[in-house]
Amino acid sequence: MHTTLLWTLIIGGLAGYIAGRLMRGEGFGILVDIIVGIIGGWIGGYVFGLLGIYAGGILGSLIVAIIGAVILIWLIRLIKRA
Repeated sequence: MHTTLLWTLIIGGLAGYIAGRLMRGEGFGILVDIIVGIIGGWIGGYVFGLLGIYAGGILGSLIVAIIGAVILIWLIRLIKRA
């Protein structure tokens, strides 16, 4: 249980950080980057599931979380502009 939580935080943090850089931003700070990465992982998993694509392992989870976090950051910026 603790190992899973630790990996979730590590992958979420990396995904949030990388997504922030990919979206040409400064990020939101480490805590919010982790949250964005974790939520991004759920969003990415959902989107990939709809497309019938499943990624396994740590690298696959990281890629899915990054793509989901990019989608989340895009949605946040879209809402902020409105």
